[in-house]
Amino acid sequence: MERAVVTGMGVISPLGQDTGSMWGRLIRGESGIRAIEGMDTSRLRSKIAGVVTDFDAEGRFGRKEARKMDRFVQFALAAAEQAVEDSGLDMEQVDRERVGVYVGSGIGGLQTLLEQDGTLRDRGPERVSPLLVPMMISNMAAATISIRYGAHGPTLSPVTACSIGNTAIGEALRLIRLGLADIVIAGGSEAAITELSLASFGNATAMSTRNEEPMRASRPFDEQRDGFVMSEGAGIIVLESLSHAKRREARIYGEMIGYGASSDAYHIVATHPEGAGAQLAMRHALADAAIAPEDVDIISAHATSTGVGDRSEGQAIRRLFSEHTDRVPVTANKSMLGHMLGAAGGVEAIALIQSLREGIVPPTINLEQLDASCGLANVPNQAMKRPLTIGLSNSFGFGGHNAVIVAKRFEE
Repeated sequence: MERAVVTGMGVISPLGQDTGSMWGRLIRGESGIRAIEGMDTSRLRSKIAGVVTDFDAEGRFGRKEARKMDRFVQFALAAAEQAVEDSGLDMEQVDRERVGVYVGSGIGGLQTLLEQDGTLRDRGPERVSPLLVPMMISNMAAATISIRYGAHGPTLSPVTACSIGNTAIGEALRLIRLGLADIVIAGGSEAAITELSLASFGNATAMSTRNEEPMRASRPFDEQRDGFVMSEGAGIIVLESLSHAKRREARIYGEMIGYGASSDAYHIVATHPEGAGAQLAMRHALADAAIAPEDVDIISAHATSTGVGDRSEGQAIRRLFSEHTDRVPVTANKSMLGHMLGAAGGVEAIALIQSLREGIVPPTINLEQLDASCGLANVPNQAMKRPLTIGLSNSFGFGGHNAVIVAKRFEE
């Protein structure tokens, strides 16, 4: 069975538009959450978000190509280009029939849909863009990356809500293990910060309304948390079989060693109150990696800053890790990044790889008064330095989708 290693990483996020920038700000405990500009938020409950600023799509892709892509596709392609360049791959020198693309988006081209709906209403059906559907559908991120690199291997766009990044990476891991691909470009992308989505999530009372203090709004595990903060961006990795990476003498950042998935089978929005599905996915991931809970050195929690979600995840971790719980540091990247929805898993996987490489656990900022019902070995407000070998990353989504990946510092 082939081993799968990470040879390239690419990020578009509110904390930076490359891996180094994002990682540096993450370990410094900086927030990427700001008041929303360029949109009328006067009628909205939540007026804050993790917006990617100064993203120049036309500068990256040219005006003609940029106008054919929704923002979520632009993010995905930009992150994929970073990851492939970072990997040192020369696509002219590889078997492109064995290059796959597993990249998903939870909501897809919502902004394009809204814009074209406005065109239909204001100017009539003859003015609606013929590119509406290919710009809107969520598989277009994977398709565009595949076209960009001539990747003829399996292409998949998983739609498992906020667990998409982990689902994509986990399924890519399986593909490589089975010897069905040498390389898979994997991760997730999202660009859904619109008046409509903010209104819907706000009316569901799922989002923070700490509008006067945006950088303090996302506060996983804190007693005063009042909901998540929507964010956008993309996180893409190049996953490669170890044998292929070694043949071309690639730089290896880390190894993916386990993947577990499950369903809560409970509710379309709410997580299982006791975290039963989350615990099952973590258990499957550890079994797939052939490790025990005591082998894990760091947990990257899903931890969106919602009351029920953080509590149920904390309970799931505590039940699974039992007496080992208090020695495994837990980080919550969304305290700084916000909730990137379908992009969250990919970006957090990259952060986990960086943690294992550098021996640094990013802090959970705004953790001022721990909610005792979800107390873990939290790392409040200040990064922690310690030796790290194996890490686990959780991602959970609406509908009860759970996906967990296990990464390891690379060793021959």
